Amino acid sequence: PVNLLPVPVADWLFRWRQSDGTSPLVLGQRRVFILPTRAGLLFAATLATMLLGAINYSLALGHALVFLLAGLGFSGMVQAFRNLVGLSIAPGRCEPVFAGEIAHFPLHLGNLRDEPRLALTLSADGTRQVHCDVPAAGQTTVALPLDARVRGLLELPRVRLESRFPLGLFVAWCYPRPAMTCVVYPKPIATPLPLPTAAAHAGERHGLAGQEDFAGFRPRQPADSPRHVAWKAAARSPANQPLPVKLFLGGTGAELLFDWEQLADSGNTEYCLSVLTGWVLAAEAAGIPYALALPGVAIPPATGDEHRRRCLDALARFS
Repeated sequence: PVNLLPVPVADWLFRWRQSDGTSPLVLGQRRVFILPTRAGLLFAATLATMLLGAINYSLALGHALVFLLAGLGFSGMVQAFRNLVGLSIAPGRCEPVFAGEIAHFPLHLGNLRDEPRLALTLSADGTRQVHCDVPAAGQTTVALPLDARVRGLLELPRVRLESRFPLGLFVAWCYPRPAMTCVVYPKPIATPLPLPTAAAHAGERHGLAGQEDFAGFRPRQPADSPRHVAWKAAARSPANQPLPVKLFLGGTGAELLFDWEQLADSGNTEYCLSVLTGWVLAAEAAGIPYALALPGVAIPPATGDEHRRRCLDALARFS
């Protein structure tokens, strides 16, 4: 019945009063709920039937067996409740992913007691469940998987943490909601890199590609000027092949400029972002300095993991 509540009502009902979701959450008694499972209801019905039979036939051993099993059931209820109370939950750092991949949200579960917390189950979307144990006076880390279908910021929804330990007759659960987001980059599309520009070592650009060193050919892009097409090589190429463009790397060094205006004519924002993402990954793999120009965003040319993350983050947050 809890899952039938509207999400805003459930969020208010199971909210965390002592934390904003960024600091460790400690499960108090008022935040842990418990109900019998289907097996627990069947167990209770069986005990009721056995009790009626023992009363009807005046069986002393039947009464003893019923009350013994009932005591075990209540003991299991207490243990299921204690398995969650006092458990601490701290959000971790979520690594960025590309659209279409699975994002993993790490949660650190801490246990201050001298007894382990066993058979814990966590889920974020109601379909993928993660099972774990927390050792006595220790800590464990679990990663909740979530589909990253679109680019942007993916927020971790309400998490369900439950335990049916030790007998499976009762389920104790809570709804922590750590404040966690994952950056989802656009899905990269592999296309040929645009024509590089020649740049001086001081950082100044000097028009198009330098003419000192011939580096080969690449397929022509819509933004390329016809005067850069290698017409002699195109005449020897098959008719179904794209026109080849000469690629020069000057002695002053080559830089790549990934400009939004180069792809804006396609009219598909997500396609443009995916192509730019593919260019960033390809340039970084080749070790060529590259710059990114988006409406309202200008990132100067550079290389390295930090520069790559900065460019991909700008593409993920583009609106």
